[in-house]
Amino acid sequence: MSGDGSGSTDLGSDAGGTYTLVVELTAPATIEVGALGEHRFESGAYAYTGSALGAGGFSRVDRHRRTARGEHDVRHWHVDHLLGHPDARIDRVVRSVGGDVECAVADRLPAGPVDGFGASDCDCGSHLAAGTSPPADLAALVREAHEAAVAEAGGAVDVVGGSTASAAGAVTDANATQ
Repeated sequence: MSGDGSGSTDLGSDAGGTYTLVVELTAPATIEVGALGEHRFESGAYAYTGSALGAGGFSRVDRHRRTARGEHDVRHWHVDHLLGHPDARIDRVVRSVGGDVECAVADRLPAGPVDGFGASDCDCGSHLAAGTSPPADLAALVREAHEAAVAEAGGAVDVVGGSTASAAGAVTDANATQ
């Protein structure tokens, strides 16, 4: 497993795999989620699981961070609509480096508030999970889901920073990385 909480990592933005954004929504919101329509999101923690196996690998996470900071206003994926809300921020990102475990992780997390969210290219019910506050509680479940999935498929799990971090910015809580 990689990531020691020191802020350094041997993974470049071209490394790929599966990621889960642990998102905190600080106030209830009604959000138009593209073709899925308008949905009510209660304040609390959410976990969105996606794939970063294409060109650029985990650089997609940096795009999500820019969206959450209000620096990128294109709404291409379902998660862009949630992240683009001013009360949403990415708390942290859990990654399965080298693992194509997107659906396996999503299936291990609590049910989400929007059917089909992030799952238009697979048979999953949703790739958005709803959790409890604080986000660290949901982050622990997310990490367990990633660890179980990579135990079956291979890869390594690490935890990196949220909206204010760069792609290589590891979480400073040593308990959050493995």
